[in-house]
Amino acid sequence: MQQRVLGVMLASLALAACAAVPPSADADAAAPAAGIRSDNLATHLRVLASDAFEGRAPATPGEDRTIDYIRRQFAAAGLEPAGDGGGWTQAVTLERIAISGPVRAAFTVGGRHRALANGEDIALETLHPRGNVDLRDVPLVFAGYGITAPELDWDDYAGLDVRGRVVVVLVNDPDFETAPGRFGGRAMTWYGRWAYKYLEAARRGAAGVLIVHETAPAAYPWATVRNGRAAPQFDIVRADAASHHLEVRGWIQRATAERLFADAGLAFETARRAAQQPGFRAHALGGATFSAAFDVERSRITSHNVAGLLRGAQRPDETVVVSGHWDSFGIGAPDAGGDAIINGAVDNATAIASMIEIARVMADGPPPARSVLFLALTAEESGLLGATHYAANPLRPLATTAAAINMEMWSPDGPTHDISSWGLGRVSLERALAAAAAAEGRRYSADPDLEAGFFYRADHCAFAQAGVPAITVGPGMDQLDGGVEGGLTARAAYFAERYHQPGDEFDDSWDMRGPTADTAVVLRLVQAIAQSPAWPQWDADSEFHRIRAATEGDRGQR
Repeated sequence: MQQRVLGVMLASLALAACAAVPPSADADAAAPAAGIRSDNLATHLRVLASDAFEGRAPATPGEDRTIDYIRRQFAAAGLEPAGDGGGWTQAVTLERIAISGPVRAAFTVGGRHRALANGEDIALETLHPRGNVDLRDVPLVFAGYGITAPELDWDDYAGLDVRGRVVVVLVNDPDFETAPGRFGGRAMTWYGRWAYKYLEAARRGAAGVLIVHETAPAAYPWATVRNGRAAPQFDIVRADAASHHLEVRGWIQRATAERLFADAGLAFETARRAAQQPGFRAHALGGATFSAAFDVERSRITSHNVAGLLRGAQRPDETVVVSGHWDSFGIGAPDAGGDAIINGAVDNATAIASMIEIARVMADGPPPARSVLFLALTAEESGLLGATHYAANPLRPLATTAAAINMEMWSPDGPTHDISSWGLGRVSLERALAAAAAAEGRRYSADPDLEAGFFYRADHCAFAQAGVPAITVGPGMDQLDGGVEGGLTARAAYFAERYHQPGDEFDDSWDMRGPTADTAVVLRLVQAIAQSPAWPQWDADSEFHRIRAATEGDRGQR
């Protein structure tokens, strides 16, 4: 799971358990149906999270061992290789970009030069193929939230050419403070995510974007922004990288933005409030300009997705994707006990173990109507890159991919009455997950902390951006034995002591009833979609509905 998710996850899960869909029966979630075996899950976890796998970092010996294990388990389950050239893997070549040396940045307004401290006032990065950054006195413009949403009659860029400019934008979307509005309330939309803002500005030819950071609408503190920008950045190899990426991008503190606006003769708070209203138009920031210069080091690594196919019997050209990321963080700094291997047992060996077990059960039974592609993805921890590469280079056509069902971080802390999904997807899969949970005598817990935008922070989001109905399924919090309080206590201990640390290890004291029951629900969900003649759909108010609708003809004749 990406580190940005942590800020509000525990509170989200607690509220989710209280706001859950009622179960259809008062059954014991510790006794799942459908043949999922806890001993098989434990065996896979014991191997994948062992020290021998060295923390499963991409492009390391740990990756080689991981890929080989998943490949052999897929083959043993009876899947067909579905990767490049008829093999088991899809090569994912990644660009690695690291800042080298000092970062110099400044605003200039009316001849007044104000230097900016990287990491304190500003946090910069680049993925542009040009390499070293050297922007000098580039004009600044303010584009509100940086959103163009024709279906909502909203265009922050209307009437302003931003080519060659650096655009200052606000985080999240207008409804975070003004709901109800055109963006569906306080739930973060794709338009509110920083990734969208970069893409839209690049599409318009901007030289750069600076997002004004505020903790509440961002859902994480400045420290998360600073640390993320300071680390090396990764990207998939793109033929259109020069137009896809801005020359420079980053964040500025709100206090830094306030000083900038004041120097330009404007009031930041007044401008921010104006940007929340329909009809806002982008405008120049007085005569303010921005300069930035830093060197970067670039290199390439090759990692791999692993792909195995269970071929459908009636409609083999239609596909259901079952995914989860295999990567962790490799070998890091030693902990107090001298252990430096970040084994990634919960995050995310649990999902890979479940994927292998679902493949075994499905392959042992009658073939599904649709084909099922089991996809173990790389480089999620670097920004959903394995999934992003797949969406750009699909092994099966996306137009006839019925759904992508992603899994993340099953809990070893005991079985729960509920199972959850990340964020608000506005997609029929959320109702399908509730039905699958009910069939197991459990209930579905919706994510109540929608302002945090969890939907956009897991691998399924790369499929969603390509139009494929997608969802990430994760554990519930209402424990059978300890209730919500027990679930909260256990998970808080995990995040404090083991998450992204060497302590995220498997041992035989794990309570496997929870992962087993959760895997059974996902199996039911996948089976239902694979058997159904219906196509999962984005709701009409989803930002991905229009993308999917453009390929309707590819499905309409079936």
